[in-house]
Amino acid sequence: MALTPVEIRHLKPPRATLGGYKRSAVDDILGDIVVSFEDVWRERADLADKIDQLEADLVRFRELEALLRTTLVSAEKAAVTLKEHARKEADLIVEEARSEARSITRRARSDHEHLLTEVRRMRSLLLGALAVVDEAPSARDAEAA
Repeated sequence: MALTPVEIRHLKPPRATLGGYKRSAVDDILGDIVVSFEDVWRERADLADKIDQLEADLVRFRELEALLRTTLVSAEKAAVTLKEHARKEADLIVEEARSEARSITRRARSDHEHLLTEVRRMRSLLLGALAVVDEAPSARDAEAA
């Protein structure tokens, strides 16, 4: 039976006939106080152990929090670095594509000009050949007459 301090304070052991207390009653009360005190002492020791464990857990969790913060900062820096690298690489790819497009456009214009020149030359040759063909029957007609 656990006794509270208030209960212990108000305990009044039965009186003996000669003005003292009955020894057996006092011994019983002291035994109850000892049991109660041992229970409280044991509970106090358990709670002290629990406090020690919780303090150790708190230290471990604080260390883990610091590690997580460091990891998070490192991850953020890595993300920024990767993002910047990807942006630079994308800019480089776009610039190379623009350069290639300009080169293709120049070649296409050059080929177009070359083909136009070739078409004009062929047209001139064809017109010359047609003129020869058109003159040939007139010359045959004049020889035949």
